[in-house]
Amino acid sequence: MGRVNNQPMDGLPTELVLAAAQRLRVGGVVAFPTETVYGLGADALNPVAVAEVYELKGRPTANPLIVHVSGPEMARTAVSAWPDAADRLARAFWPGPLSLVLPKHDRVPAQVTARGPSVAVRCPDHPVALALLFEFAGPIVGPSANLSGQVSPTTSAHVRESFDEARVMVLDGGPCRAGIESTVVSLLALAGGGRPRILRPGVIGAEQLSEVLGAPVDPPASPAAPVGNGAALSPGLLGRHYAPRTPVVLFDEPQWPTVLDQVNRPVVVLARRARHLPDLRHAGRLITMPAEPEAYAARLYAALREADAAGAAVILVERPPPPEAGPVWHAIADRLNRAAARADD
Repeated sequence: MGRVNNQPMDGLPTELVLAAAQRLRVGGVVAFPTETVYGLGADALNPVAVAEVYELKGRPTANPLIVHVSGPEMARTAVSAWPDAADRLARAFWPGPLSLVLPKHDRVPAQVTARGPSVAVRCPDHPVALALLFEFAGPIVGPSANLSGQVSPTTSAHVRESFDEARVMVLDGGPCRAGIESTVVSLLALAGGGRPRILRPGVIGAEQLSEVLGAPVDPPASPAAPVGNGAALSPGLLGRHYAPRTPVVLFDEPQWPTVLDQVNRPVVVLARRARHLPDLRHAGRLITMPAEPEAYAARLYAALREADAAGAAVILVERPPPPEAGPVWHAIADRLNRAAARADD
């Protein structure tokens, strides 16, 4: 693994990346940008550092972490098997928002995988994240840099709302362009003649994966089955997740009259239907969401944070198009459904 050069990356001084890598080497925690969301990074092979990430987030120990790598070569150091399907998917989608679940290598601490036998690995598509990985020269865990279950961060300012700079060094790489977490696909069943399965939807969908593999890819199971010890196979499968403090309620097109009747209440409405927006603007509690799925995804978490800060009694969110509209809408719906779930779901 090579040392990064001395040129700044997207306005971030190289010296900060060098300092961040050194902080990881001594067991510290660094928040870093990716194309999806900001990650809370620590040395993936240091169990004490990994435990610090769980403690900082207040994350359930049954919820595993994704291991970030600089590419297939580093990924092979974290897994005990690297099938041809993994190689094909990595060539097609890495760096990018795709995590591959494979049998873990013994060198990966049990805390990383929630004591399960598999590990999720991915190569992020962000110059700062890649520079950090190359400089550190080892795998880095990187769950979203927020308190467990809350809205994921897509800017460095979001990260600083949750963590003290004394405990978490923050690398500012600007807003995350994808805005929602990676697709997670399990390749575990391949060893027994089974098919890959999506565990968490993201911007890369089953059709794209199937095209690369030349074979079907199964959609997410509902509900997702845990591994034998009760641990989840993938992050992002908790019932309530990605959630603001303010209750979120989703509504459909026929419910617009009811929504319009509530605009004088302390509510915030997230909407994309242009024909209804003039009726809402006078309320001053409208967040206009993009009509295109990629732009909507990039805006979603920041919009939920803005709505949460408004002090409303409820956040009303227009339900996105159905999963059949494409993988990005499917992923957006997954995040919104979890954000709207009750705490005991």
